[in-house]
Amino acid sequence: MNRFNSSDLPVATPPHEEPHEFSDAKEAVAELMRRYETATTFLRERFQKFLAGETSGERYRAFYPEIRVQTKSHARIDSRLSFGHVSSPGIYATTITRPILFGDYLTTQIELLMRNHGVTVSIGFSEKAIPVHFAFREGDNVEAALHGKEDAVIRDAFDTPDLNEMDDDIVNGDFEGASGEPLPLAPFTAARVDYSLHRLAHYTGTSPDHFQNFVLFTNYQFYVDGFVEFARKALSSPTNPYMAFVEPGNRITLKEDCLPESGCEAGKAIGAPLSKMPQMPAYHLKTSNHSGITLVNIGVGPSNAKTITDHVAVLRPHTWLMLGHCAGLRNTQSLGDFVLAHGYVREDHVRDEDIPISVPIPPLAEVQVALQEAVAEVTGLSGYELKNVMRTGTIATIDNRNWELRDQKGPVKRLSQSRAIALDMESATIAANGFRFRVPYGTLLCVSDKPLHGELKLPGMATEFYRTQVDSHLLIGIRTMERLRQMPPERLHSRKLRAFDETAFQ
Repeated sequence: MNRFNSSDLPVATPPHEEPHEFSDAKEAVAELMRRYETATTFLRERFQKFLAGETSGERYRAFYPEIRVQTKSHARIDSRLSFGHVSSPGIYATTITRPILFGDYLTTQIELLMRNHGVTVSIGFSEKAIPVHFAFREGDNVEAALHGKEDAVIRDAFDTPDLNEMDDDIVNGDFEGASGEPLPLAPFTAARVDYSLHRLAHYTGTSPDHFQNFVLFTNYQFYVDGFVEFARKALSSPTNPYMAFVEPGNRITLKEDCLPESGCEAGKAIGAPLSKMPQMPAYHLKTSNHSGITLVNIGVGPSNAKTITDHVAVLRPHTWLMLGHCAGLRNTQSLGDFVLAHGYVREDHVRDEDIPISVPIPPLAEVQVALQEAVAEVTGLSGYELKNVMRTGTIATIDNRNWELRDQKGPVKRLSQSRAIALDMESATIAANGFRFRVPYGTLLCVSDKPLHGELKLPGMATEFYRTQVDSHLLIGIRTMERLRQMPPERLHSRKLRAFDETAFQ
């Protein structure tokens, strides 16, 4: 019988280990990996015994590894840096999950801390228990394993996900620690990261391991088709930096580094395509250091835009961009014109509780310049001539796809007062979440209809537009990302995104 009163049971844990001090970032990350593997292996092994009925009347618990650092000086840090330092003396800590996935990120963050403050870091185990569900990789369904075992009550024997441990208090600026508790070192706790990693696999149909540091969001299948075609051509080029292409279902196409003994062929996909696509399928054009490009088809609406960016944010990408279609609001615009957002009217309302609409979402110069240069490169236009195909201005994002059916006096007046030049359903949501999560963001839309001027998005009207403009629009997004990845992260992660009292980790 596996059912018992958990409150009266002794707790079995991995052997106790004291924290260790490190002055080398790579060695510190290696220790995080070792401790994480020790903890999760313990939980996975005990879970298998639990399923087999081999229990010993105990609860089983293991803890997330932790990074802890103490600074004692008010010494001024290079004010050009937007991350990599703490704002005042004190003890700072964060729990860590999946350190292999985040290895490069963690190494960079720890190296900056050590260099900027002249300190060592302590690696140990935290007091935060790992939910047994998160000890398994995404795709391993713990609840499914319990099917048919009605007497196996998992909460009696293991810690399970607790929503109180998976909030956004740190990144939202709402964190209030108890007296004597370390201050946050990173924007997300390990449990919050684990939750999002599993959600990403569910929504996108691909493992979070495949996500790249430069992410494109779109709301049309046409862009996916173009991205797939671009990726296949990129893999056939010996001078191209891209090494693999991953489709939903983790279907992988490799470049020349596919080894014959592995049973695969260069340019031939490994794995079958999915018979049913996930809600927001993701496609990854990978490089050897995660500096490739991921494209996610988020569908239509601010709810999807919020959902996917809530989860992609834990991967700490270097940039995300929205590439989609919009309604042009000016009679001087033509179908197929590009719109580069430098401001947003936020009428999507899905982010209002986390970031009030009174908070401005500023344009980021590094992203704006890269977008404009990419438009010039792809179109062959520059300077004043570029204004023939692109307009910069405010984009309004709404939550009602059929806004045209309402009385137009109120909406049109508000749009005119805001100087909006285009309207869509996702851009402001993605930009606001980028601002909130400190992820550099940008928006380049393409005018597909002009409802205020009698040009509605109807079958037949858009066919030629789609065929001629989508490829150029997608290529502009790709070229923008390729420009941005040449920029050092400390320049790309703008100080505009940092609040008064920030975590050291970006």
